[in-house]
Amino acid sequence: MYGQTNQVTLDQARQEASSIFLAKVFNWMAVGLGLTGVVAYLTAATGITYALVQSPLFYVLIFGELGLVIYLSARVQKLQASTATALFVAYAALNGITMSIIFLRYTSTSIAGTFFITAGMFGAMALYGLITKRDLSGFGSFLMMGLVGIIIAMIVNFFLASSVLHMAISAIGVFIFTGLTAFDVQRIKQIGEAGILEQGGDVVKKGAIMGALTLYLDFINLFWMLLQFFGGSND
Repeated sequence: MYGQTNQVTLDQARQEASSIFLAKVFNWMAVGLGLTGVVAYLTAATGITYALVQSPLFYVLIFGELGLVIYLSARVQKLQASTATALFVAYAALNGITMSIIFLRYTSTSIAGTFFITAGMFGAMALYGLITKRDLSGFGSFLMMGLVGIIIAMIVNFFLASSVLHMAISAIGVFIFTGLTAFDVQRIKQIGEAGILEQGGDVVKKGAIMGALTLYLDFINLFWMLLQFFGGSND
């Protein structure tokens, strides 16, 4: 009887800890997405985007943000929590600058529509990741291999410029990032249940930032892939 009571109490404590940690992760993810959206809109509205795409600086920014996210992911354990937070915010802002190109290519209506479609799909898969009892780790490994595959395909298509391959990459990408959303949310939930809150301080803050970065990237990439299908041309 007492053993069962203790187990119930322990399970409740784990669920509560997981909920608190997930709230921190989703809050930071929302901050990142909001900042990216505002920066993207303002960059396009002020005409800076048009000037950037005609300059080599645009590619410098793209490689700069790629380097920033790689650095943050690789060095987060050795960084102060405040530094990791600042780098996440800087990445979200920088990504907003480069993403502003969508306002040149697509109509505002189709961008907004695609955003809501993305939010719906992301929310549904995040909920699945939270409530499913199925272990998604094997599925996640398969998706990570698929992600490597589409990155290679994107590099190849940079030189081939094949519209057919581009659409195939987008279709596969939708499947991959939809699945990764569920996998990543389940993994973050498990981190919360494992007692990360008990470690306190910088560990929790950095864990929340890295979780937010992971889900932010899932959302942004899913949005990009869906935009290839639902984005109405601005021409």
